[in-house]
Amino acid sequence: RSHTGEKCYKCKQCGKRFIYFSAFQRHQRSHTGENPYECKQCGKAYISSTAFQCHELSHTGAKRCKCKQCGKGFNLFSSIRYHEMTHTGEKPYECKQCGRAFRSASHLRTHGRTHTREKPYECKQGGKVCRYWSGLRIHELTHIGKKVKTYECRECGKAFDNPTSFQKHEGSHRKEKPYECKECGKVFGFSSSLRRHERTHIEKPYECKNCGKAFTSAKNLQNRGRTHTREKPCECKQCGKAFICSSSCQRHEEIHSVN
Repeated sequence: RSHTGEKCYKCKQCGKRFIYFSAFQRHQRSHTGENPYECKQCGKAYISSTAFQCHELSHTGAKRCKCKQCGKGFNLFSSIRYHEMTHTGEKPYECKQCGRAFRSASHLRTHGRTHTREKPYECKQGGKVCRYWSGLRIHELTHIGKKVKTYECRECGKAFDNPTSFQKHEGSHRKEKPYECKECGKVFGFSSSLRRHERTHIEKPYECKNCGKAFTSAKNLQNRGRTHTREKPCECKQCGKAFICSSSCQRHEEIHSVN
């Protein structure tokens, strides 16, 4: 099956398919909340034995492999591969609908739900559906009157219950700025920041006839035009709030999937 790519194990709850039964079993635990691998030192529990083994190394301080560019250590080879992309700027997984690129296939799949509006994770108690598993886990805690901060910063120990807030906080610790603008030499900590900056060097052929402001793409010009006409064609399906562009509407809908 690894050669044919046949995925014969299908999850009945979200429809996701798997080649191997072991991977299917691990996925099932994400719905049941089962974490069979528990650390004897701190009591933290994990879905898979691999994640558990890597956690155990955190108590000894051992790291299996190191990044050749910055020397940062990692327990998983997949983690160091992902980290190395922050130096190279490589994002091999691109969304066919909007062109946004990602470092991992799983992140691309998750992003795809913003286009399909798919919400595969359903709360068994209240029936609320969420786009992300993390959102479901946070929601489920509201039924027991508890809000656990599941995302902990390894630098300072500060914890977060929201993955977006956690990622932003982690970025505040980053001192290295591996992304350099070839035009002016300005450096950035994130590839997305570099891309935004690079647009300032690009010619802006699309000019708004109402205010004269110029843009790099026809889509941005169209969105600008709506600020003059006050047109808001994109509407949130859950609360009815309207937006000028689909990206703003999608960001707003994330609030419903987490809260």
